Amino acid sequence: IETWPDGPVVVATGPLTAGPIGALIRRHLGGDRMYFYDAIAPIVAADSIDLDHAFRGSRWGAESTPAEGDLATAGDYINCPIDKPTYQAFVAAVKAGRQVVPHEFEEPRFFESCLPIEVMAERGDDTLRFGPMRPVGLTDPRTGRWPYAVVQLRPENRHLTAYNLVGFQTRLAYPEQQRIFAMVPALARAEWLRFGSIHRNTYVDAPRMLDDAFAIHELPRVQLAGLLTGVEGYIESCAMGLLAAHLFADRAAGRPLAPPPPTTMIGALYQHTRTPRGPKERYAPTNVNFGLLPPPPHPQPKAKDRKRRIQVERAIADFDAWVAARRALAAA
Repeated sequence: IETWPDGPVVVATGPLTAGPIGALIRRHLGGDRMYFYDAIAPIVAADSIDLDHAFRGSRWGAESTPAEGDLATAGDYINCPIDKPTYQAFVAAVKAGRQVVPHEFEEPRFFESCLPIEVMAERGDDTLRFGPMRPVGLTDPRTGRWPYAVVQLRPENRHLTAYNLVGFQTRLAYPEQQRIFAMVPALARAEWLRFGSIHRNTYVDAPRMLDDAFAIHELPRVQLAGLLTGVEGYIESCAMGLLAAHLFADRAAGRPLAPPPPTTMIGALYQHTRTPRGPKERYAPTNVNFGLLPPPPHPQPKAKDRKRRIQVERAIADFDAWVAARRALAAA
């Protein structure tokens, strides 16, 4: 299609959305807020980071409050220092690591500000150390000096249960990522909630460009659904498509929007699409992972499997209650 049909429109065209319909969506986004390639950094569970080999803080020891939309204050960043021999071995491993072979329709076009770590490593042994692994201004309190190199972790959510590796977008195969990133002492026993990736994927900057029903702010009769909202995976896309239908029904009936609670996985995915990012932070799709869910109520159990079980049981109970409320609403 080249123009929007009359009346309400739901767009669920998936990861390869392009051409006239892609141009239609982009026309109403008010800038470069529609992406055709995702560059996803790995995410690690907070409770699996070895803090004996890491320290908190921001560059130059700045104490700051978050800018509007930022998920973290300065002290929420976790820095994982690396010495020279480990860094050199790390770079060699990145260069030699097996990469995901792109599909025929995926043209490897990378922005200088968002290069895969393996591309940076090929440019020179020190490129990563002057890029995402630069230690400048990060004083290790145990040594009083800057590390030789550092992997910086940024909070992925307000609960501080998950952290992403800043600037570590990559096309390394998943087993290679697990093996190579374990060379970082603080991540030696890390639990990976999501691995990094770069691939062809059309999605929009949902927190900025869409309202709470996934409608385009500038054209509210057009609602996006599924993967276009910024989720990763078939099940996740189906879930957001189903949720878009519920939100569409709420709005059509003049009811308040009623998404699932954030303690459920669908509700947590929805919150991912609604959480504002900082002015310099690019919105990236996510799949389902435990890092999206709020932690269990205090006191939290120490055993990870018990903690997960509590989260799952709470999610099922809260989702069942939400479904029951929706059914009662439909029957009224």
